Amino acid sequence: MSNKKVRTRFAPSPTGFLHIGSLRTALFAHLLAKEFDGEMILRLEDTDQKRYVEGSEEKLYNTLDRLGFKFDEGPRIGGDYGPYIQSQRKKIYNKYIKRLLDEQKVYHCFCSPERLQKMREKQQAEKLSPRYDRCCRNLSAEEVVKKINSGEKFVVRQKMPLEGEVIVNDELRGEIKFQASELEDHVLIKSDGMPTYQFALIVDDHLMEISHVIRGEEWIPSFPKNILLYKDFGWEPPKFIHIPLTLNKGGGKLSKRQGDVAVEDYLKKGYLVEALINFCALLGWHPKGDNEILTLDDLEKMFKYKNMNTSPAIFDIEKLDYFNGYYIRKMDLDKLVEIINPYLANNIKKTSDKNKQTDEFIRNVVSTEQERLKKLSEIGELTEFFFVDKLNYPKDMLIWKKQKDEDCKKNLEIIKNILEKISENEWTKKSIENIIIKYLKDNDLKVGDYLWPTRVALTGKKQSPGPFEVAFVLGKEESLEKIQDAVDLF
Repeated sequence: MSNKKVRTRFAPSPTGFLHIGSLRTALFAHLLAKEFDGEMILRLEDTDQKRYVEGSEEKLYNTLDRLGFKFDEGPRIGGDYGPYIQSQRKKIYNKYIKRLLDEQKVYHCFCSPERLQKMREKQQAEKLSPRYDRCCRNLSAEEVVKKINSGEKFVVRQKMPLEGEVIVNDELRGEIKFQASELEDHVLIKSDGMPTYQFALIVDDHLMEISHVIRGEEWIPSFPKNILLYKDFGWEPPKFIHIPLTLNKGGGKLSKRQGDVAVEDYLKKGYLVEALINFCALLGWHPKGDNEILTLDDLEKMFKYKNMNTSPAIFDIEKLDYFNGYYIRKMDLDKLVEIINPYLANNIKKTSDKNKQTDEFIRNVVSTEQERLKKLSEIGELTEFFFVDKLNYPKDMLIWKKQKDEDCKKNLEIIKNILEKISENEWTKKSIENIIIKYLKDNDLKVGDYLWPTRVALTGKKQSPGPFEVAFVLGKEESLEKIQDAVDLF
């Protein structure tokens, strides 16, 4: 194996969305391939037709393209080991299951769904682990032929050893031992003739010369069955790496119901690819040192799969928000305006002011929030006040601490008088700030008594960009109008 080229694979099922855990698996498969200057293959595992969702393949490709993953082989790329869609490989699976049938390493099972259901119910009532009772394991060849010829439906099951232990090796965990008596004769070929995931992946990984398999630790119970199947074929298995579970902060599994699993949903909410990749890389691996801000290029240079850990990874949305905010702040403003524009569409529609639909105005609006954004989708709510002609807020919001109404009104009038004297040519954030701050300092006035009511007057919010930035973006005329509206509330 060590002399062979390293080949990893990402093998999602086209079931409608890309799980955040699948993104992590794809990322680690990519990084491991890069570590050894190897290759990464995309393969679609669509043998479970019940779970197939129409149009999900294209959706999956689009998501992977957005994430920036480059595959060396795959359904759209081609390669020497195709087809790369399992439903197109049925003849291949038929060939290999026939081989195992001929060698009597698997067997036909004719048990009906009703019989299996009753069997499980009986086992549960007796507090036994639900497990196939091997009813059909010892049918004679004549009995099998007779049942097939009479049209009875069947599946094909793997013959598990009845005693002893099965020892498997995980690259992170070392040896793992299983008692053969606890292993079920599981299904390899379903009644519709399609292979199960557990059979197809072994055949495909061998034929595609996959050297390293990265998958979640929830597959460890299937590990001995996989290794025994490799043994039945006389094939050398790849190296297996079972990455730890990703749990939510409460310690439970991530769930679609809680809305925290689909990569597409995170992209729609305005999480950047760079943040998602950075965040997912730290779910099961950590670089040496304290720096956790890592681009894909950084990860490709630093990653060593032997340094991955086996402790459960916690999906901390606050940490993802932190990474996303960091990458938003570092982004070129013009690039940010380009990708954030769809989230501003509703605000832009609300205004009839053509000046507020210009590229320059929108660029200035986005610049006021770039430092505060955690995700792109926040921009709509945070900047709505820029596009509204009349703000609606209670008078009390203008009051700074224990300020009296008459003082607040007077302070707003002072600010308005100062702004009126600033020419249009001087109307810049820096100029507005310098002139107002100088006035307050020269007259020994408290900054909060003047800037708080000014900011609320301009934005109608308790939390917003500073009054100087907002006044600059709104322009002189509208800024004066909004301050006058605030004065009129008293």
